[in-house]
Amino acid sequence: QVHFVESGGGSVQAGGSLRLSCAVSGYTPSGYSNCMGWFRQAPGKEREGVAAISWRGRSTYYADSVKGRFTLSQDAAKSSVYLQMTSLKPEDTAMYHCAAGRCFCAGGRCETYNFLDWAQGTQVTVSS
Repeated sequence: QVHFVESGGGSVQAGGSLRLSCAVSGYTPSGYSNCMGWFRQAPGKEREGVAAISWRGRSTYYADSVKGRFTLSQDAAKSSVYLQMTSLKPEDTAMYHCAAGRCFCAGGRCETYNFLDWAQGTQVTVSS
């Protein structure tokens, strides 16, 4: 069973930065579940995949809404993933969930990120 420990959420003014961390244990990548990342959900809105990285670290996925502002990385042991968020906007306000999932990747880019297992989330609030 996959276990996640998230940290790093909080409140920040627009233009500020936050870094989310997720320590992962018990995860075994497979053809069905092959990437790790974050999705977010704001009240009254659908879940949105934010960023993901293939388990081998060769490919990444970013939502158009965060490209150029957010950067996802993983540690060498592949036991943690980090989401560095810069130039935050009020529309980035949401509950952010670390999630293992299935990504379709080619040529260094992942086109889709489907969430399969996720943690309870950490709140990010951006004020204007």
